[in-house]
Amino acid sequence: QGHDANEVGDMNLSFLTVVAVAGMASGFTGQGAFTRTNYPLFGSASSTALNAELEAILFDCDGVLADTERDGHRPAFNQAFEENKLDLVWDVERYGVLLEVGGGKERMTAHWNEVGWPESIPEGEGRQAKVKELHLRKTDIFMDLIDAGKIPLRAGVLRIVDDAIAAGVRLAVCSTSNEKAVSNLVKTLMGAERASKFQIYAGDMVKKKKPAPDVYNMAVDTMGLDKDRCVIVEDSHIGLGAAMAAGISCIVTKSSYTANEDFTGASKIVEDLGDDAATGVTLDTLTSLLKQTA
Repeated sequence: QGHDANEVGDMNLSFLTVVAVAGMASGFTGQGAFTRTNYPLFGSASSTALNAELEAILFDCDGVLADTERDGHRPAFNQAFEENKLDLVWDVERYGVLLEVGGGKERMTAHWNEVGWPESIPEGEGRQAKVKELHLRKTDIFMDLIDAGKIPLRAGVLRIVDDAIAAGVRLAVCSTSNEKAVSNLVKTLMGAERASKFQIYAGDMVKKKKPAPDVYNMAVDTMGLDKDRCVIVEDSHIGLGAAMAAGISCIVTKSSYTANEDFTGASKIVEDLGDDAATGVTLDTLTSLLKQTA
């Protein structure tokens, strides 16, 4: 049914009042200050009242922050193998298959369990120690690649991170990769100031790696988060499985190795976050994915 002009005017005024109050509440720190001094209430999408609902963004690292698997970790593994005189080169296709296994040490173990172990890594107590040694060397090589600027951030990552920081949305990286490598990637590619806003949960901090939900549950518990107000950013069905097992909404940004994977159950699937806020993923996009509670 229609409404007369006075009714419409009253409705518009009420709506603007609600939005204004909600927007102020979302920027209020509880200590007499507002966190969004550079984000006008009715400005960009990143400053709308909806953001009061979004508490944290939990990023995977490899394939999400940067497309590191094919052009970072894989050549780093190969260099570590060469330095240790191991007759092994993981080509793009083989490494893609091995990515079904979460974790670098686990990936090497799975490969050699399948094809046979090198004579230089005999069975016994020293086998896993050698695998750990190889992985540590691989990590150092990988960090050299990061430091050299060989691996850029994916589109839209810095934009979303900056919008989240300005809006008071908390940030974490939850990864199966080595903690030192993840921290170095974030600091080197984003800068120390942005890196200081991140909590890092990575490597062997948990007993079970993705697709188990442990790393996400650790982040939620340690940071004191509400799962219904968090969104996970993943790029693989293994990561999506971890997010779903944790009971947290998940947006998938496809990466070079995962474009054709099955992402059934994802809250949203995109090619990337997008550098342009007008067409890419925004904080409002993420807010719209939050689980609805009764």
